[in-house]
Amino acid sequence: MHHSDTGRTVNLHLLGYLYDPAAEALRAERAHLRASRSERGQRIVELLEADGYPISWPQVQRIADGGAVGRPHVGRALVESGVVASVDEAFAGLISSKSKYYVRKTNLDVFKALRLIRAAGGVTVFAHPLASRRGPIVGDDVIAAMAAVGLDGIEVDHADHDADARRHAAGLADDLDLVKTGSSDYHGTNKSLALGSCTTDPQQYERLIDRPTALRPVG
Repeated sequence: MHHSDTGRTVNLHLLGYLYDPAAEALRAERAHLRASRSERGQRIVELLEADGYPISWPQVQRIADGGAVGRPHVGRALVESGVVASVDEAFAGLISSKSKYYVRKTNLDVFKALRLIRAAGGVTVFAHPLASRRGPIVGDDVIAAMAAVGLDGIEVDHADHDADARRHAAGLADDLDLVKTGSSDYHGTNKSLALGSCTTDPQQYERLIDRPTALRPVG
């Protein structure tokens, strides 16, 4: 996702839960993004191959195993081929956003995404809104505007939020009547973050799944 504000674009991570996957408008947008991500992944691989790095597009597709191809899969291919020792090393160098092999990804405006997920019966949570060490963050005014068009919650307890950020996020959630969630931001063994390291309070979880637009989870 992205949001353009005062001439700059800030990348945002928006989580969508409990939506109807068959909802046509959202399904079409996801298919479009998936195709553009695949083209982007293929272009990064082509650029690396052209400079002699021993990886290939079929190799990256095999690693992705049918999932949407992203930079972590390219990183894993570079590890598999012995170019780097770890995915972290690949992200720090060859496939970093400052690398000559980097290709920007197509993103969806966050306000459009909020409307699409809501229309598909889902609930939305803004991930690590105050994680400034990851890059530029949006102001409280943007989060308030997101809440006005249907944002349901924000991650408060997150590894990239220090104590001050957690306090600020919790206060903001209270002011905007947003659900406060935790998040380990677990992405498999590519990262060092442990599954379940920042959990969500059960009452907050109940608030999230009881939102009027949410499909009830099974079980």
